Parts: sequence; structure tokens; C-alpha cells
Amino acid sequence: MPKTILFKVHAWAGLLGGLFVLLMSVSGSILVFHAELDQVSVGGGKTSSHEILPLDSCYHIMQQTFPAARISSCELPDGTESAYAFSLYDTSFEKGREALQVFLHPQTGTILKKRSSRGMRDHFMGWLSAFHGSFGLGKTGEWLLGFFAVIFLFSLFSGVILYRKNVLSVLLFRKEVFRKKNLHQLIGVYALLFNLVLGITGFWMQRYVFTKAFYRSGEYSSTLFASPPLYFSLDSSLNNLGIQYPDFKEHVIYFAQTKKGRTAIYGSRASNSFIHSRDLADVIFLDSAGRTVKTAFVQDIDPGSRYDIINAQVHYGQYGGMVVKIVYGLLGLTSGLLSITGFLMWYRRKQHRTLTV
Repeated sequence: MPKTILFKVHAWAGLLGGLFVLLMSVSGSILVFHAELDQVSVGGGKTSSHEILPLDSCYHIMQQTFPAARISSCELPDGTESAYAFSLYDTSFEKGREALQVFLHPQTGTILKKRSSRGMRDHFMGWLSAFHGSFGLGKTGEWLLGFFAVIFLFSLFSGVILYRKNVLSVLLFRKEVFRKKNLHQLIGVYALLFNLVLGITGFWMQRYVFTKAFYRSGEYSSTLFASPPLYFSLDSSLNNLGIQYPDFKEHVIYFAQTKKGRTAIYGSRASNSFIHSRDLADVIFLDSAGRTVKTAFVQDIDPGSRYDIINAQVHYGQYGGMVVKIVYGLLGLTSGLLSITGFLMWYRRKQHRTLTV
């Protein structure tokens, strides 16, 4: 392909996907710290050295407070300053169409905060997560996300081909390339590997929008009904799991809504690879008597599903602790800077052509 044509492909790919890349860059860099920022917004937490309330008691409090609600799940406190975080659907909130999050003090059981699952005013991080996943446009937004992921990859690969001769000079810190007009190339080279990883993993997560099943699927709706009382003691079952799987740390519980249903315990084992989420890598399913009926440990599931989990972990930077998150937060902004510097290059060339005509 002639260089002039390739340059046009690179320029138009950058212009077409520039705003998308900028929005994804900024929102993604913030979302890396989703858990930390969200915990600050909730506040509350432990106030003494006393033990936290049993989960059974907290579930009972939720049923008394919201007698007509379907209690969907509960994120367990990590033993430091966090609260019990319940998600439920109740006709008194958005007619039951949107999840309501309720945070209980882990020692007193008092309600610390109630908020929507993704309202911009009272749950900015939830809203930002939904925006990052679909621009808040539902299926249309999901398709746009997949489309622009392809455009972003076109822009990256065409840029690599165009500026391949300058890569070594940039990496060797040669003076002749460190000029203001080369800022776009400098950012592109130094952040190339990171942006390729983000682009490829992002596309892989959105690949489903290019399948026939995506267009055939309809909107899911369910009949809202109140959750039943617990069929078994959650605390006793968790204690038994601790004996049966001593390296398993539970994080989120999804409650069974019928006696034939299964309660799902999401968490992670200490023996898992560092790349797997400490919160959601493994699942243990319990029957209505609290007995283990099935496990879905990340090392035992099919390779395709396991790769999808790793792909998501790499994309969101949810491995390696705070150091990795800081690196992701900073490098995540480089794709947005590429959009800005690329647009400025295009605009200056356009102005120059106008003046010379």
C-alpha cells in the first residue's frame, strides 16, 4: 500500500475514532480505581474492634426494611473499613427496573447509604462504568464500542507501519526526534505496547456484537417478586466452605430466589495465578440445604472461558495491586493524548494547505 494512502487511512481512522478514544481513555483511567473511589464515596465502616454482624442477620434486616424486594446479591466486607453492600430490586425504586444498592454498617446493621446502581448523581463510578461499557446507549452503544475498537486498532497498526523507521530512534532517545512536532510519534511509540494490549483486549470483549446472536437477542425482563426467607444459614455454610476449601476467600453472594435455585458464592483461592481476580475468579454453588453441589474454579473451567477472564483482567488492570493500577491510570491517558495530538497535526496540515492555496 502506497504511503500516501496509508497515511490517509491512519488520519481518517484517528479522526473517526478520536472522540471515542479520548472518552474511553479518560473514563478507563478513572475506572482503574473504581473500588477505591467507590469506597470513599460510601464511607462508614467499622467503628470498633468488635466482630462484624453475621450475614444471616444482615439479610434479615434487609427483608424487614424492604419486605417486597427481591434481594439479588451481597458484597461482603473485607474486614477493614468496608460495609455490607446489598443489591436489590424493589417496586418503590424505579418501579423495580433498576437495582438499588444498600450499604449496611458491618457492626451495627444501620443503613449507611442507599443509591442507584448507576445513577450519575449518587453513584458516579457506577454511571461511569456503564458509560465505558456502552456509552449508556444499551445495545446500540455496545455495537459502537465494538466498531470503534476496530477503528482504534486500525489507527494503531497503520501508525506502526507509517512510523516504523522512527521507532528505534525514539527508543534510543536520539535528540533529533525529540521535537514538539514529533510529540504524537513519541507518545505513540512509548505507549504502543500498552495501547495495543488495551485495543486487542477491548475488541475481544466486544466481539460478540459482530455475531448474529447479538442481533437476535431481545430485551430481558423478569417478574418482580419478594425474596423468600433463607433456606439455610449462610454463616454456617461459609464456615463449612472455609473448612472444605481453606484457601478460598468469598467476596460476593448471589441469593437463590426459589428452593430449587442455587446460591452462588463468588470469590478466589489463594493458589490462583496473580492474573486472576481476587474477587470473582471462582464460584461455588450451594443447594437449598447449604451443601456444595457444584464448583467452577478458574483452573478447572474450559480454556475459552478462562481466557475471557484473563482478557478482562488484563484490560481493566485488576491484578498486581496498586502499583499496576497507577501504571494503568497514567498510561491509559496516552491513548487520549494520541487523539488530541493527532487531531492537532491534522488541523495544522489543513491550515497549511489552506494558506498555500
